[in-house]
Amino acid sequence: MKGHLYCSVPVFQSFSFSLSPTDINECETLLEACKGEMKCFNHYGGYLCLPRSASVIPAPDPPSQPGTNLESTAREPFNPCPLGYEPQGDSCVDVNECERDEHDCQPSQQCINIPGAFICQCPEGYRKIGTECIDIDECRYRYCQHRCVNVPGSFSCQCEPGFQLAGNNRSCIDVNECDMGAPCQQRCYNTYGTFLCRCDLGYELGPDGFACNDIDECSYSSYLCQFQCVNEPGKFSCQCPEGYQLLGTRLCQDINECETGEHQCTEGQTCVNIYGASQCVDTNRCQSPYVQVSDNRCVCPVTKPACRDLPFSIVQRYMSITSERSVPSDIFQIQATSVYPGAYNTFRIRSGDHDGDFYIRQINNISAMLVLARAVTGPQEYTLDLEMVSVNPLLSYQTSSALRLSVYVGPYAF
Repeated sequence: MKGHLYCSVPVFQSFSFSLSPTDINECETLLEACKGEMKCFNHYGGYLCLPRSASVIPAPDPPSQPGTNLESTAREPFNPCPLGYEPQGDSCVDVNECERDEHDCQPSQQCINIPGAFICQCPEGYRKIGTECIDIDECRYRYCQHRCVNVPGSFSCQCEPGFQLAGNNRSCIDVNECDMGAPCQQRCYNTYGTFLCRCDLGYELGPDGFACNDIDECSYSSYLCQFQCVNEPGKFSCQCPEGYQLLGTRLCQDINECETGEHQCTEGQTCVNIYGASQCVDTNRCQSPYVQVSDNRCVCPVTKPACRDLPFSIVQRYMSITSERSVPSDIFQIQATSVYPGAYNTFRIRSGDHDGDFYIRQINNISAMLVLARAVTGPQEYTLDLEMVSVNPLLSYQTSSALRLSVYVGPYAF
């Protein structure tokens, strides 16, 4: 039976022919009569050291010999019960070897009494091999979902990073690092076993995978803004130069100071809007020998000798163009306001085009187009006298009129 050793021992018989000597129980009188795990058994005239699980069955009394005076000697009481039991009245009762300390269990083992015997039980986490308790390696049986750590008499389960032990101490469940203070600077997304950091629009994830660094959008392209790009945390903005305002988020539009009232023109002046600013011009710009006959129109009377070689009339006009305009570019159309029968009209630039930046392209007998011939940059101002010469060969008549065009070139290409 497990945990119990049965030994078959010889039956010792004790005989004595003395009339009165009494046996000494060495098991009671000698200190540590038996060493170690051995048990002391007294018999007549001596004692035996046997394993604790051994039992001694006393022999019956020997027959009397004729002619002798024989007395019975002291001996172990006769036990009529099975091994592991002892008589009690007319019945046999189990002997509790564990309570009597009549067992051979190791100190680490627990003695458990059973009918007629006992067993030596190992602690939980151990198994008995022979008389020894050997640790059970529970990790061999794959009790843990991730990692198993065997310890004497037990084991523990551990989880991979990003997981934690479930209530059964064996399974592993995902840890929501985002709810546990993940080091993401802006946005955290939990995934199975780990987490991801993401950044808001206008930022990019740093090398450490946690921090968010501002994206300098202005450094990526020079075409994000029409004038100037200004980087800001997580975004960028466009700015326009003085005299302009944002159109939408990226383009710049000229501010018409003449309409908004943001000009310094006096009562005798006219406000002329140009790209990026405004210009104040005198309402009467007629110069002698010309006289003003209406707004922006001057006439040179034929009665004045000085008017002989001059255009009969001059009309004042103003316009503004952007810098670096593509060329050739049509910028202003000249149109005759009165036509005489039989007259032939020609158009020319009378003055103001010193560098040949412009030319005239005649469309028909009554109109022509002023063309920008070369790209110009501002800010600068041209004053061009555009003349229409009318010739009537039948009447031998020739006259001319001029359009004085002030062209303001803005400082930017918008």
